[in-house]
Amino acid sequence: MRHSNRIKKFGREKNQRLALMRSLAQALLKEGKIKTTEAKAKALRPFVERLITKARTGTPASRRLVKTRLGNDMNLQKLYKEIGPKYASRAGGYTRVIKAGFRLSDGAHMAYIELV
Repeated sequence: MRHSNRIKKFGREKNQRLALMRSLAQALLKEGKIKTTEAKAKALRPFVERLITKARTGTPASRRLVKTRLGNDMNLQKLYKEIGPKYASRAGGYTRVIKAGFRLSDGAHMAYIELV
């Protein structure tokens, strides 16, 4: 039984899941909208929203924390200079998940995740 097990594992080990979330988050912050499976989009949403909330403050401590979670400096600059100030007055809900049908090859539920 899965009582109180809220983490989606995606059939991967912890470091692989972290790498997956990092790469999806980097793509989302770079492009603004990505297409992925519905389960991955729903798991990515809280990961990215926490990063954006930290970026709104702009303190050196939050910058270090976001850098460790994100993994590279390229998207860090965009997050602090463009995305953070854009959502400064918003109380949360920076992303939206839109269902996009099924993938032809394996029938997986697909979805778009985008910055609002």
